Amino acid sequence: MAQAILVVPSIVLGLAIGIYEAILIHRDVTVPTHRFGHTVHAIGIAIAAVFVTMNTQFVVDNVPQLQNLGFFGSTIVLQVIVGIIMAVKIHAASRAISGSIGSSSVGLGETWAHSIIIGALCIAAPYVWPLLSTVMPPWLGGTGGTSTR
Repeated sequence: MAQAILVVPSIVLGLAIGIYEAILIHRDVTVPTHRFGHTVHAIGIAIAAVFVTMNTQFVVDNVPQLQNLGFFGSTIVLQVIVGIIMAVKIHAASRAISGSIGSSSVGLGETWAHSIIIGALCIAAPYVWPLLSTVMPPWLGGTGGTSTR
């Protein structure tokens, strides 16, 4: 039996994680175009990462290269790898353009703690969704208070 692909829940949780990352970015970056660019990037990457973590078996089944990597094709291992990639990506992106022009920050100084929290949220998404789905309306992929049992 094939597992259902969770598209809307991936978008909902990815959007929430991306917005959290954008909030952290906004307190460090004062240049509006940099804020916008980082926000779009953060939200897009967070949605993609959460899609992979929430649909890991689907990804493993449909990406043959992952099937040949032994334990890397394991669900939890792939989820942790995605979380680590997210944390490193966030931290690297924040350091890549650090600097200032006058009193304006052109980069950001994302801490490792925030980067790890965002990576951990991506890993936790598939485990938290069953709890959140009971309070989410159906148009957001939830059950709207009804049990799926």
